Amino acid sequence: MEPDASLTDDLEAEVARITRELGSFQLQTMLQGPDDGRDAILTIHPGAGGTESQDWAEMLMRMYVRWAERKGFTVSILDLMPGEEAGIKNVSIEIKGQYAYGFLKAEKGVHRLVRISPYDSQARRHTSFASVFVYPDIDDTIEIDLRDEDIKMDVYRASGAGGQHVNKTSSAVRLTHEPTGLVVTCQQERSQFKNKDTAMKMLRAALYQRKLEEQEAAKAIVEATKSDNSWGNQIRSYVFQPYTMVNDHRTELKLSDVQKVMNGDLDEFIEAYLKRFGGKAA
Repeated sequence: MEPDASLTDDLEAEVARITRELGSFQLQTMLQGPDDGRDAILTIHPGAGGTESQDWAEMLMRMYVRWAERKGFTVSILDLMPGEEAGIKNVSIEIKGQYAYGFLKAEKGVHRLVRISPYDSQARRHTSFASVFVYPDIDDTIEIDLRDEDIKMDVYRASGAGGQHVNKTSSAVRLTHEPTGLVVTCQQERSQFKNKDTAMKMLRAALYQRKLEEQEAAKAIVEATKSDNSWGNQIRSYVFQPYTMVNDHRTELKLSDVQKVMNGDLDEFIEAYLKRFGGKAA
């Protein structure tokens, strides 16, 4: 007697579920860093190249937002500066979810795009770069030496593409931590006080990350854990023409479906990174 088709389907679905859970558990065992379980703040900056690289930075922003949505994470835009013609000049994104930082630290570094530029009238192939950095989103219980006298605050009018979200009052906030030179900005809210609160959160996270790096340097670990963020040392290339390929240069994982990756399907790259480096920064 042949097995019931519905029972077979149920069994296959249960095996697939268990396999996913085992894979997820395996990855989580690699995320043993003190901040791996935290939420993340992700920033993106385009490289040289004007509109082309700014468009690439916006494409990366969309990719990470879609990845976070796939994971069921919560995404908030903390600060965004649009480009003059297209794309963005920079963005800071807060991603809330279990192990958000542990997963996303695999994305820290320079990302390279190769494509026929839609902004080139001669349809030539262009190479663009954008840098991605990821901080753990720390809470107020972690002690950070953040003194009011060390912080310079500037306020200015917010700006946006097409005249949107432009305030008539100076509500945008820029904070400069003078001892370190770290600068953060926030202009997403119409309230200066809300923008200041968000900027303080971003500054605290950045200072915490710097403190961690100083500790690592003192232990002579930093060279093994910190990526070289220069333009000649990209961590991943995304090729749209003359063929399609996404190539992670650290793990040597290559996927041909570049559109799938740009739609947020990053788990294979993150898993390969964690398995190769054991959850440590490459």
